[in-house]
Amino acid sequence: MGKKVWRAVVAGGAAAVFTGVAAGPAGAAEGGVSFTRVQVNGGKPIVIGVSEAAAPTSFRMATTRKWKWPAVFLYRGNTGDRLWHAIETSDCHEVSSGVCDFNETMYFDPTEWDMRNSEAGAWKVAAEVSFKGGGGDTDDKGLTTYIKRNSRLSVNAAPEPVSKGKTITVTGKVTRANWETKKYAFYGSRLVSLQFKPSGATSYTTVKKVHANGSGALRTTVKASKTGSWRWAYYGNTTTGPSSSAADNVVVR
Repeated sequence: MGKKVWRAVVAGGAAAVFTGVAAGPAGAAEGGVSFTRVQVNGGKPIVIGVSEAAAPTSFRMATTRKWKWPAVFLYRGNTGDRLWHAIETSDCHEVSSGVCDFNETMYFDPTEWDMRNSEAGAWKVAAEVSFKGGGGDTDDKGLTTYIKRNSRLSVNAAPEPVSKGKTITVTGKVTRANWETKKYAFYGSRLVSLQFKPSGATSYTTVKKVHANGSGALRTTVKASKTGSWRWAYYGNTTTGPSSSAADNVVVR
């Protein structure tokens, strides 16, 4: 049966693969293996900040050949242009003779190896396995996974408390993970929603939408009507994950 193994999957051929085989073109295979039920991170984007992030992955492999090191990986262009990450794969959970289910975890960590900001965006999904005695099989699964940079929002609503009908000024800032500097940096010109939740309510309602300035700063004014919490919410894009700020409660008298 399979063993838990760690591998570093290479982006752009920048470093050597620790274990496994070099993959051929997408869809190329020596045959004898079928990969099905492939799922990466529950079908959701993988959002990475400036520390380690883990993404659960699962797949089924069917083969009558003797194998080692099955795994799902991410690539662009061709299967040799891979996103660098470490993976841990479970032992075979036998479904029937020659058929195994696997649980895999992909680990991404900008503090441990170089990640480029340009790596945010769409990645293709493939699966591979090595055969004992040499050779292997690589299968393009026709799936797309998005790798995104984490975003953050801050908020401040003032004055606190405030008289009913007076003006509340709500400020904040949008920042985004910079994988190359390993720090969060301002994310300018984003369209962000200002949301309000009255005391006793269970959900927020969008009051207005505001563009951050070039330095990611947010500022707007609203009339005080009810006691409750204010926050900013950003819905993300193809390279950046969504986020909401903490709540800032303002008492209206």
